[in-house]
Amino acid sequence: MTLQPIVPAGGIQGWRFLQHTYDRQFATFSQDPVLKRDSEYFAENISSIKTAEDLVSDRRLLRVALGAFGLEGDINNRYFVQKILSDGTSADDALANRLADERYKDFSDAFGFGPNSFPKTVIPSNMEAIADRFKAQSFEIAVGEQDNDMRLALNIQRELKDLATSDMSDDAKWFTVMGNPPMRQVFETALGLPSATGQLDIDQQLGIFKDKAAANFGSSGFSVFSTEDGIEDLTTRFLARSQLSQFGSSFSPASTALILLQSGSF
Repeated sequence: MTLQPIVPAGGIQGWRFLQHTYDRQFATFSQDPVLKRDSEYFAENISSIKTAEDLVSDRRLLRVALGAFGLEGDINNRYFVQKILSDGTSADDALANRLADERYKDFSDAFGFGPNSFPKTVIPSNMEAIADRFKAQSFEIAVGEQDNDMRLALNIQRELKDLATSDMSDDAKWFTVMGNPPMRQVFETALGLPSATGQLDIDQQLGIFKDKAAANFGSSGFSVFSTEDGIEDLTTRFLARSQLSQFGSSFSPASTALILLQSGSF
């Protein structure tokens, strides 16, 4: 990509700038020639893909498909990706269901190549949504090359509201967060949880996440993240605590207090 986003600072200050300029920056970034060619190729050719083998055999299509779900690192793992797609998600022993990362299930579901399913590649609206998601993810990757916290913040803003307003149970939503590495990192940081929490029994982890959410947001119910204010509260807590963890030892008490006040959440 030749067009790069502008992120002039980290933390809360950088986030405010990115929020104010997002629409303009994203529109400019979307005109990147490479991104446009990949997106147009996907739109023109994806309807001809009927099987998992077809998809993994076309590297350009696969790059967009994986990139839309933040799985671009698997571009060279063709057999693994084909297995994810061809197994689908209906069977308990399907590969996507045996992986901790929930993104693989979303990826497999999006294309419908599993048993007792049908290729969703023939549904234009579904494929347009994947192409749009690929563009958003590509922008986030470019932002992340300058500041990974900003990439995570953009990701949580894009994905969390849909999860919070879905018809899943609250526990299922928490399990989804715990199984999605980018979302999990935001929540762990915002809630002040060590990464070693992930080594505990999954039900014990659930209890910890819910207890911490209740202490920080006043409720363990996932509905607190169904509004723009709730998502912004989470995001600013994440950015403030991440900044403190990176530079806390060099901050004076006054500087630390200022960062916390800037988040609007402490």
